[in-house]
Amino acid sequence: MPSRALILAGAAYAASALAFLTLGARGDWGFLLLFRGEKLLALSTVGAAVALSTLVFQTITGNRILTPAIMGFDALYVMIQTALVFLLGGVGFASLGALPVFALETALMVAAATGLFTFVMGRGDDMNRLVLTGIVFGILLRSLSALMARMIDPSEYAYVQAASYARFTNVDGDLLWIAVAVVLAVGALVLAQARRLDVLALGRATALTLGVAHERAARRLMWLVTLLVAVSTALVGPIVFFGLLVSAVTYQIAGTWRHAVLLPLSALIAAALLVASQTLFERVLSLQSSVFVVIEALGGLVFLYLVLRRTPR
Repeated sequence: MPSRALILAGAAYAASALAFLTLGARGDWGFLLLFRGEKLLALSTVGAAVALSTLVFQTITGNRILTPAIMGFDALYVMIQTALVFLLGGVGFASLGALPVFALETALMVAAATGLFTFVMGRGDDMNRLVLTGIVFGILLRSLSALMARMIDPSEYAYVQAASYARFTNVDGDLLWIAVAVVLAVGALVLAQARRLDVLALGRATALTLGVAHERAARRLMWLVTLLVAVSTALVGPIVFFGLLVSAVTYQIAGTWRHAVLLPLSALIAAALLVASQTLFERVLSLQSSVFVVIEALGGLVFLYLVLRRTPR
């Protein structure tokens, strides 16, 4: 039952959040809850943003093995970090304020998506061409990043490496609240489009038959996907396969095709998975490495499974 899946996912998230806030807590509870609460909010916000953007992107493209990362957003983020270190040096990069870098990264990712949508979708509603263009765009950006990395001093390249992986250890509090506001606003807009997404999931021909302007609806929803991806990436770093893992789990347990259920369910699953994994890493195993290293590896395995599995005849 869809309602049962939502209740179970909500309970899993509540249990994970409680364990994250209280497990191994010693000292001043006021300070601990404030410190851990901010990190919990960051995990939940990023999880929701990744889940919603992936689910909507898969619905628009009609392909459940794709994620917004295929459009090259992660490669653009890494190139921005590399270019800043290349132009300003390690000290200059470190001296930049968190807000200017966040604003620059978000603006460039949105601008790149604007150019991509205008160039490709303006010539017709061809999602395959959009995806292929995004792949080529990502390859180009990775090549430019590699070229600049070879000309950067090895000691300064450590700044690029540190910024090239998702991390929650140094999330700026002011940026977090900006990200929370954006994700809540965009999430509400996406949820309001749940019925339209149900129709888009039936395919372009069926959507047009039912009176939905597929091209216009797809372009608007891609804007929302871009905002979610840009904000989450600028806040914590690039995330590639996590959304694929979450969407695969969501479709398996949802028991429905209605996006009014799929969207909040995916957000709850993503947040619960991130918080539970971070609790296991930090509180139980006492590991300092990023939990996203393991989660992305699991997402990669899910991707290979979805690609290689054979549909029964």
